[in-house]
Amino acid sequence: MSELNIGQKVQEFRKKSRMSLRELAAQAELSPSMLSQIESNSVNPSINTLKNISEALRVPLFQFFKEDAPAENVVVRKGESRIIGREGQEVLYKLLTPDTSGAIEFCLMEIPAGAATSDVPRGHDGEEVAYVVRGATDILLGGVNYHLNEGDAIKIAPSVPHQWINREKEEVAVVFAVTPPGF
Repeated sequence: MSELNIGQKVQEFRKKSRMSLRELAAQAELSPSMLSQIESNSVNPSINTLKNISEALRVPLFQFFKEDAPAENVVVRKGESRIIGREGQEVLYKLLTPDTSGAIEFCLMEIPAGAATSDVPRGHDGEEVAYVVRGATDILLGGVNYHLNEGDAIKIAPSVPHQWINREKEEVAVVFAVTPPGF
């Protein structure tokens, strides 16, 4: 797996947006010190922190994880997925496609017991279809709560705010596809 230079990418997008470090920190609800540490790659931000930064910059989240050149391989082998998040500590995303340069994105999301994908429901541009591979979970979708069990699937229309919540005692695994890529 190649190294992702998320901090440098955050800084590049901030400069392209002509925002000062303090302006972005305020909009992303971070201290300027924390944002500086993220940009210098001294600190690995949580997924929720990156979501806040991406919204403040008006840049899709996947852009922070995008490689400069498309992947050479078309196969992603077991154990070689790009991973976003910290296993056991927060929601973990495994990119199942070689990169995000195509028209569709395919991911595995693992939600630890008692965790949620975000603090509040959030929407994104892409259309999404999700399938519960293991466990049971709730999804708050457009203000309606749906309980999904292993084997259930759900379609999420573009821009509809949603939040995955694992209220169970075991981790849940959900495979989802998004088009266009928006992670």
